[in-house]
Amino acid sequence: MTHIPPPAEELRLLDHELRQLDARRAQLLHRRAWLVTALHAAAMPASAPTPVATRHPETSAPRVQNVLLLLGGVLLTIAAMAFTLVSWGHMGITGRALVLGGITVAVLAAPVQLLKRGLRSTAESVAGLGLALTVLDAYALHEVALTDVDATGYVAAASAALAALWTAYALLPRTSTLRLPLPAALIAAQLPLTLWAVAADAGLYGIAAAVLVTAGFDTVVALRVPAKSVRITAMTGAYGMGAWGVCAAGWLSWTATGPSAAARAAALLLLAAGIALTAAWQQVAEKQAAGLTVTAGLLAVAATGGTARSVLPDAWTVPAYLACGIALLATVRLGRLPQTVRLGLTRASVAVQALALLWTLPLVGVTLLGPLAWADQVWSGAPGDVRAAVTVSMPWPPHAETVPVVLAVVAMVLALAVRDTVWRPRALNGVLVLAWATALTLPSVLEVPYVAGLVALGLTTAGALAAAAWTRPSERPEATPPPQPAPALGFPSPRPTATTLAVLTSLTLALLSLTGEPATLAVLSTLTALFAAASWRPHLAPVTAPTALAYAAVLACATGAAADWQPQYTALLVLTVPVAAALLAARLGGSPTTIPVEITGALAGLLAVALAAASADLPMLALVLALCGVITAGTAVRADRRPVAHVSAALFVLAAWVRLAAWDIGTPEAYTLPVSVPALLVGALRRRRDPQASSWTAYGPGLAATLVPSLVTAWGDPDWTRPLLLGLAALALTLLGAGHHLQAPLLLGGTVLALDALHELAPYLVQVTDALPRWAPPALAGLLLLALGATYEQRLRDARRMRDFLGNMR
Repeated sequence: MTHIPPPAEELRLLDHELRQLDARRAQLLHRRAWLVTALHAAAMPASAPTPVATRHPETSAPRVQNVLLLLGGVLLTIAAMAFTLVSWGHMGITGRALVLGGITVAVLAAPVQLLKRGLRSTAESVAGLGLALTVLDAYALHEVALTDVDATGYVAAASAALAALWTAYALLPRTSTLRLPLPAALIAAQLPLTLWAVAADAGLYGIAAAVLVTAGFDTVVALRVPAKSVRITAMTGAYGMGAWGVCAAGWLSWTATGPSAAARAAALLLLAAGIALTAAWQQVAEKQAAGLTVTAGLLAVAATGGTARSVLPDAWTVPAYLACGIALLATVRLGRLPQTVRLGLTRASVAVQALALLWTLPLVGVTLLGPLAWADQVWSGAPGDVRAAVTVSMPWPPHAETVPVVLAVVAMVLALAVRDTVWRPRALNGVLVLAWATALTLPSVLEVPYVAGLVALGLTTAGALAAAAWTRPSERPEATPPPQPAPALGFPSPRPTATTLAVLTSLTLALLSLTGEPATLAVLSTLTALFAAASWRPHLAPVTAPTALAYAAVLACATGAAADWQPQYTALLVLTVPVAAALLAARLGGSPTTIPVEITGALAGLLAVALAAASADLPMLALVLALCGVITAGTAVRADRRPVAHVSAALFVLAAWVRLAAWDIGTPEAYTLPVSVPALLVGALRRRRDPQASSWTAYGPGLAATLVPSLVTAWGDPDWTRPLLLGLAALALTLLGAGHHLQAPLLLGGTVLALDALHELAPYLVQVTDALPRWAPPALAGLLLLALGATYEQRLRDARRMRDFLGNMR
């Protein structure tokens, strides 16, 4: 009979067998891994070397050689200096000459043998040592035999002699392959002329001339010598010495106090310009040639303009330089000039004109921004002239009398010189802006009488509007492709530019007219009529029509102030602007002008409300709000402006509230019912059109607008009348909501009814609470919780039924 152990015993036996199997499997896997490793080791050849990472040298052999040669040359040079400075005095004249001469000749001759053996780097190092020894020889000669000679003159002569000696050494047949002597000779050649000028007390003009001549010499070497090292050295010297000389000559030209000094400085500047132009003419690289030509043109302008400045008043300094800059354009017409040179001269002329325009900006800024100060000094009295009017709070720029001349001249240059089809429209925009700036600043510069200045600004505004109205847009036929993309940033077309300038001028004119009452009324009337007339042009109306309305609103305020009206009565006059805007917008329809006109009308309406509110006259404020509501209601009649009806309703409600506040009515229902009744009517109409609409959307806002304020007031009302009426109304709403299955009336009415009843029972609850012992409320709360817990499931079923009932309502 087979023995079957109990389940627990059988489970223990199975776990034991499984653990033995796992241990045996681990032993077999370990043995297999060892065998695989042994087989791989036996298959590899015994002589295979272990790979070793290759080490790359950290530096190359030529670099090591150059470093060693450089250190050797430096050490030998230091030794020679120590010998010359320390051991020199222990030897006689003959010994000194023999030692120095012999060492120098031997060192300079050594590169010949080294070059024969192919040791080029060693030869270069030894040659450098020989050049250093020649400098020590020159120093030793001065210290022994020429101590009485001026040090500056001796250094000039020694540097010239060394430059010649090193050049001759570099040109010898057997040493001509050395690369060091010629650049060294060129470096030494930078000193002689400048140091001779200093030694000869040639003054700043002579020193600057010597520096510029040296720069010219460097330029010739850079253009003629093919060796790269020499050319780089020569270019460095040319730019360095040239910059030094140009700065000195420019400073001399600017500080020249007479024609003679200015002419000498101009000669130096023209010498520098000639060097730069020659280099540009011979330069192969186009960018460098253009840059050098621009430099040459600017230097020529500085030379000729500085000469003219010395004999002209200070106010004509900038026009003199501008005339010289414009004269550069005449040289561009010469047919023999390369294209890069023409381009450079043109850019130089443009740069001069741009700097001249930059000089005019302070006066243009004063003319535009200066009248802002009259906003704080309204009708304080007209000044004598326009300059006094624009500088009431800002200083007049010095020497600004020729600003209109500069602006007009640059405008003429743009109009006559720019003929390119791409740049011509942009140039015409620039001409328009410059002509406007000329007309804007001219009355202040001429100090014309105040009234005449206002007339001039009015004519400028009219001219800008006329230009915007009658300028033809630059159109290109669709079939004709553009010749090429514009090479620069785009500029606005003439029409928007002219319109913008007209608005800016009108603002300046309006601010200047604030000095006196008659001027303000006359100017604002003129501007309103002018921009209104310009609005007949459809392309100008989006800007001019709202501008005319804005000036009309300001004119209404000024008229009220002139008539000594109180602000609330002025507000009624301002309301004519929203009326006009609404009528105009209705006529325009879908035009681009409609929205700007409506926005301007809305802002004028807000201005009228602000004026009425500032007076603290509540009946007039209510009237203004009601009139604004009428205007917006008329706007809402349009099919595309139906949402404005909400604004109209809000304005009417505000007007009613303000009127009630003026009657000292504190009952909240007087304020809420005018809102609730129309809201409920609108909700009823919506429910009739859309039966699926929720009762919260249709009736919730209207009911809450009255019930909530009334409930808050009833809680603080000690009388019984308001709570009773509120409770009856809430009961009626609850029954109405239950009868028609509407959530909003049912819940709102029920909630208000419960809270109202709680308010009425509150005193009695307080009395009961005071009568009960202190242990009674906790005991009652505990019993309530026990009861709720015992009937929890029943309460959940009741809550679900209530939820389903309310969910079926709308």
